[in-house]
Amino acid sequence: MLRRFTIEFALFSMVMDSGLVMIALRLAVLIRPSLDEWLGIAKPFMQPPLIEGWLYPVFSWIWVMLLLLFGVYDGRRHFRYIEEVNSITLGSVLATVMLAGTLYLTYRDLSRALFLSFAMVSTGLILAVHSFYRLYFRFFAPEMDTQKRRVLILGAGPVGMRVAKDLREYQNFGVQFVGFLDDDPKKQSRVDVLGGLDRIDEVIKRHAIDEVIFALPSRVAAKISVLVAELHELPLRVWVVPDYYTLALNQARVEELAGVPLIDLRAPALNDTQRLLKRAFDLTLTLLMMPFVLPIMGVIALAIKLDSPGPILFQQVRVGENGKLFGMLKFRSMVQDADKMRHVIEEVDENGRIHQRKNKPDPRVTRVGRFLRKTSLDELPQLFNVLKGEMSLVGPRPEMPHLVEQYELWQRKRFAVPQGITGWWQVNGRSDKPMHEHTDEDLYYVQNYSLWLDIYILIKTVFVVLRGRGAY
Repeated sequence: MLRRFTIEFALFSMVMDSGLVMIALRLAVLIRPSLDEWLGIAKPFMQPPLIEGWLYPVFSWIWVMLLLLFGVYDGRRHFRYIEEVNSITLGSVLATVMLAGTLYLTYRDLSRALFLSFAMVSTGLILAVHSFYRLYFRFFAPEMDTQKRRVLILGAGPVGMRVAKDLREYQNFGVQFVGFLDDDPKKQSRVDVLGGLDRIDEVIKRHAIDEVIFALPSRVAAKISVLVAELHELPLRVWVVPDYYTLALNQARVEELAGVPLIDLRAPALNDTQRLLKRAFDLTLTLLMMPFVLPIMGVIALAIKLDSPGPILFQQVRVGENGKLFGMLKFRSMVQDADKMRHVIEEVDENGRIHQRKNKPDPRVTRVGRFLRKTSLDELPQLFNVLKGEMSLVGPRPEMPHLVEQYELWQRKRFAVPQGITGWWQVNGRSDKPMHEHTDEDLYYVQNYSLWLDIYILIKTVFVVLRGRGAY
């Protein structure tokens, strides 16, 4: 089911608004003859005018892109109804002006009365449908409204109190203020202060914190630096109240949370538009592939069952975007309980770090498994991970938690984007490359991301898989 304030719901809203714009244009065409009667024109149109079919998708695309530019599909910017109405109205006005200019340069046969009626109907329909969304999620499906973003504030001083006050005003809009952490013994007697800063790990885990806001005085800069480093190990967002403490970090940017301006110290490598387009691309391509892939998966499942005892699918915990754990699916290509034989393919280097030995065949692999791995068909079930939003078609490969624990801080930047089925290092050497070079390739992808790069990687993946090079 679609939940509000998710990428899936944003895509759904864009598709719906696109359809509404085309409906509005059709309605404007149908009511055009009546407009002359209402306006008292002597020679009214006797039948609806004919317009070019290409205008429907063009009007729709321009209108939705302008709404996207005004952040209409970004739930974080529209906790209040009036904010969403303002954005839709401003976006619609700009779309009307832009379409008028487009028509002036390309197609002047559209009457002004028809165009103005279309603009009003389109704006009205979009406002009505978005209002319906709010009413539906508020009163008829509150459990689907949003998953609460649980916020912890570090520092219970004047700045922290002001931030908490603003957050409490948004309690009904998906933001839940959990409490403070502060080292001042006098403040710890308050009910909303959950303890000192040394308990941050315990509090974050116990209360399932999603966002941490720094509201600490600048005199504890050293303490803040230590806490920031610790928090980067956890799957949450880290913010600092701006104009209060200056901390220069790479990829920091100013955003708003519940109306409060904050500095995001862990800003995603993808902006909202890139993330939206990437998710739309993943869903579209995956759904188009499914009718062809499902029969192949059925044959593979039968072959696995006949070849060796054990389940057909193998689920393994992997580290996803921002360090979140999820169960990655694969067709079972190994003997049962292969995880307990991990020592067979792992080795320890001179620094005591564990590496997977990928340049030799794995003795745990079954006969069918060797074929699946050689052709990468064992990865097909990960399309379900993509549909669930746990993975992307393209991105750094999800890693096992026990290996991630040994990562240096710079290596963790590879988790700044959705993890993928295939990626930059897979098409530039696959398993033939030493493991330490995988991270370099992943960081190249993170720093140079574009939708065209995803398309290029997918095309190149086909040729790499057909050659069967570097797969074990």
